[in-house]
Amino acid sequence: VLVIACPCALGLATPTAIMVGTGRGAGNGILIKGGEALETAHKLTAIVLDKTGTITQGTPTVTDIVAHIEENELLRLVAGAESGSEHPLGEAIVRAAKERGLQIPAADAFEAVAGHGIKATVEGREIWIGNAKLMRDNGFSSDETTASRLADEAKTPVFVAVDQKFAGIVAIADAVKPSAKVAIERLHKLGLEVAMLTGDNAQTAQAIAKQVGIERVFAEVLPDGKADKIKELQAEGKVVAMVGDGINDAPALAQADVGIAMGTGTDVALEAADITLVKGDLHGVANSLSLSKATVKNIKQNLFFAFIYNVLGIPIAAGLLFPFTGWLLNPIWASLAMALSSVSVVTNALRLRGFRLERAQGGGLDG
Repeated sequence: VLVIACPCALGLATPTAIMVGTGRGAGNGILIKGGEALETAHKLTAIVLDKTGTITQGTPTVTDIVAHIEENELLRLVAGAESGSEHPLGEAIVRAAKERGLQIPAADAFEAVAGHGIKATVEGREIWIGNAKLMRDNGFSSDETTASRLADEAKTPVFVAVDQKFAGIVAIADAVKPSAKVAIERLHKLGLEVAMLTGDNAQTAQAIAKQVGIERVFAEVLPDGKADKIKELQAEGKVVAMVGDGINDAPALAQADVGIAMGTGTDVALEAADITLVKGDLHGVANSLSLSKATVKNIKQNLFFAFIYNVLGIPIAAGLLFPFTGWLLNPIWASLAMALSSVSVVTNALRLRGFRLERAQGGGLDG
């Protein structure tokens, strides 16, 4: 009884599966910080995707300039105001000015208006750059009709006012990643509610969401409001994952039940996340969740192998069948059963090494 009751296989059941599962993930660019994240991931019911750098390429470009003053002058002044900005939209404007060979002036003063835009002084001229709310709040009229048309084309309209007068719109687009739509379809097939989170205006956000098959959109969310949106979903009883890559995403990544960071993102986001996708591809999100489900299933199988020998062998070893058949369990067979129990658990866990993962390009499987 003592020999066959040895619980060594029970002690191997969970850690071996997690070790092989995390190893399989690491070999395919999915870095999982611990077994807890891997086990929680299979319980997820909702997943929130940050737009910039997650669904889109994260390298926006200027597509249209609607100027009420000379076009190059508008672009030059806006680029000067944005020259010290680290915001992707600001960087896109500076790149566009450089591509046109414009001389970019330095900003004499710079003030960020959180979540709405900036105010700067360039060559003695007061420049306001941001969204429609920034224009309204400061009493500038703007071309809402043109902005609406651009937003319908999945472009972000950036409003500009110069010297207290509305001066034009710079439209910026960030291309959707080629694999995004297929990867999001996979997430739907896994039974997850998929939502998109962005600071863009609602119209632009809906246009992008429609391209990739997302129905629930959180738009015009300020940087400090992203974690609140995760809390809202959790308050609805959902187990939530957050996928992001920027500094502003870190609080939401930490708030989520499982935080998933793109490896192409900032160090702060990587530190806050439970899972890091080295390749920065959305297929890695679906792969990590599929791997989690496979690992938990493997753990349950291992627990079966850990208990089945005990369940069958202990009653026989205790003499349950002796009065009827004269059968007793020889200690040699008991020790062999325990060895087989451990071997069965380890062998079953190693099956995870053959788990098939979708390639980043979205076609074919890696096995």
